[in-house]
Amino acid sequence: MPLIESDVAGPSEPLRRLPFPPVPYSHILHCSYDYWQPRYRTLAPKSRAIPLTAPFISYLRANGIVLPPETTPPTNDDNLDEFSDDSDIEEQPDPSNEWAEIHSQIKSTISELGGKVTPKLNWSAPKDATWMSATNDLQCRTPNDIYLLLKSSDFITHDLEHPFDGCVPDTSYSPTPTPNPPEVKYHLVLRKYVNFNPSLEFRCFVRNRVLLCICQRDLNHFDFLFPMRDSLRSRIQAFFDEKLKDTFPDPSFVFDVYIPPPHQRVWLVDINPWAIRTDPLLFSWLEILGMKDPVGVQEEDESSGAEEQFVRLSLRGNHVDATHPDQAEESESEENEIDDGSDDDDDHSPFLPEFRLVKHDDPEAYAFTTPQYSAHKLPKEVVEASMTGPGGMSEFLGQWQDILARQAQESDSE
Repeated sequence: MPLIESDVAGPSEPLRRLPFPPVPYSHILHCSYDYWQPRYRTLAPKSRAIPLTAPFISYLRANGIVLPPETTPPTNDDNLDEFSDDSDIEEQPDPSNEWAEIHSQIKSTISELGGKVTPKLNWSAPKDATWMSATNDLQCRTPNDIYLLLKSSDFITHDLEHPFDGCVPDTSYSPTPTPNPPEVKYHLVLRKYVNFNPSLEFRCFVRNRVLLCICQRDLNHFDFLFPMRDSLRSRIQAFFDEKLKDTFPDPSFVFDVYIPPPHQRVWLVDINPWAIRTDPLLFSWLEILGMKDPVGVQEEDESSGAEEQFVRLSLRGNHVDATHPDQAEESESEENEIDDGSDDDDDHSPFLPEFRLVKHDDPEAYAFTTPQYSAHKLPKEVVEASMTGPGGMSEFLGQWQDILARQAQESDSE
């Protein structure tokens, strides 16, 4: 749940809330796929958005997973007919009867987009439910593949039940705002399946129409990215300046891009809210919110640790790229000029957002034992049972041991 206001703390008091500005309902709606995709249709991968009806939304919200029966073509094999007995087969209910038109649209869209698609709702894709898929990814070939992912995902449940948590009313959609959130027009987005190279997906943070920082989306080390960092940053900066800076309605937001080989074109994958619900990945939100708009960036050397970088970022607003000694010397001379009180407007470093990559010695690069979204792979009851405290697994084990001890005593006495 986003924290939309900061508590004022004294010099010696710790910050109790992240200093996010209030997040209005309109900002969440602007980040909905059905809002921004028509604006940037030529910049995003090929997709189709299917408007959803109330019966289909009710199906997604319902407990349990009941899938429509798979249709199989008839067979002329007499040998199989001898062993089949239709009277013994219990007819399963078909939930798609209540939204037959949507079911039909999904089938035709899958065929139109090449037979394989990836699904999402207005804001989220069911990435936390890929363990339910036979291919262990978001690849879907049938409507039932899509329904299984959607109904197994906590991310989809959040889209349905909590899209405006922590938000405040605004006047963007009504001159007399009410405390109740606006009604969401839900869409099922089916995107043509593309086997993205995760090493080339990046998350970009924009504050007050300034591209503040960039980082990898995949938390693994890719050595080949480091020599390409400057060129990738230039591509993303140019893409933002030309396509998004003055066209997206809100001044602060987060967007994801994909830059496939030969790394000449930038694809817009998603737009996310400037809110705590959006994962900052290699940054922390406290770090991002405390950044000053830099005129240069000093990126982390391969031998330096994450703690040193965090301290440097916390203390400095201006950064230079340490991989360019000339630039570092220029920055040092500029700092000396500032300290001397000089005001030379002709000597300025170009604006460079920080571009953070996973180094070979980062712990995130070796977290093989903790798969992404692993916390969403167990039922809530199992997770709660494993916790300590009243009703937890440790209490249950203690009670079980007491029962076994009493049974042993009774056996000895008998």
